[in-house]
Amino acid sequence: MPTDVLGIDVGGSSVKAGRLDTRGGALQGGMLSVPTPRPTTPAALLPVLAQLARSLPDVAPRVGVTLPSVIKDGRVYTAANIDPSWIGVDAVALTSQALGRKVVVLNDADAAGLAEVRWGAGRGLRGTVIMLTFGTGIGSAVFHDGHLLPNTEFGHMELRGADAEKWASARVRTAQNLDFPAWAARVNDYLHAMQQLFWPDVFILGGAVSERFAEFAPLLSSPVQLKAAHFTGQAGVIGAALAAAEAGD
Repeated sequence: MPTDVLGIDVGGSSVKAGRLDTRGGALQGGMLSVPTPRPTTPAALLPVLAQLARSLPDVAPRVGVTLPSVIKDGRVYTAANIDPSWIGVDAVALTSQALGRKVVVLNDADAAGLAEVRWGAGRGLRGTVIMLTFGTGIGSAVFHDGHLLPNTEFGHMELRGADAEKWASARVRTAQNLDFPAWAARVNDYLHAMQQLFWPDVFILGGAVSERFAEFAPLLSSPVQLKAAHFTGQAGVIGAALAAAEAGD
């Protein structure tokens, strides 16, 4: 496995990139972050990815890139928080051409989950572990005994008559100026619905808001064990790089 791999995480509000040392699961030299272009079309996003790659050169033959989308065989099937013109695009071919290297593309929450299960809050856990990322939307990654079930998209589960992420995401908290008690009550609704459907053993709560886990954790109520993501806002970058490092030819 290469030891110095670039990961790029495309989110609804920012695009982040960093170089991963795969020997210990840490980013080398921190993380770069730029605003996600609007609209987030392929034509607008690809130059941003290329610029970040030039700013963080690495020696690995592959780059890992996440998108907030269902990705199957390198192709984009959904576009909840990027421009719908991505749907149907061969993201592997397009990003590989833009970056001049082989690229592995995967769902952003799946990447975050891979990082947490390998080196973070999910390390060594057995049973069913669900990673939830609270940001522009709500991302999900489901693991059983460390094995990923990709592309679950549980942020789009119906809650209160709409997508759950339109009720309990971090963006909704900011847009509606909700304090932590009001927002945590919504998160509790979501966790309850998830628990009733999937009966996980552990929820790992991630996204940038998890940096403030100590503030809102006492307000959360779930019979399922709750853990803060270890890598917070870096998890997607780390998981993207990990996926690239472990990809076969």
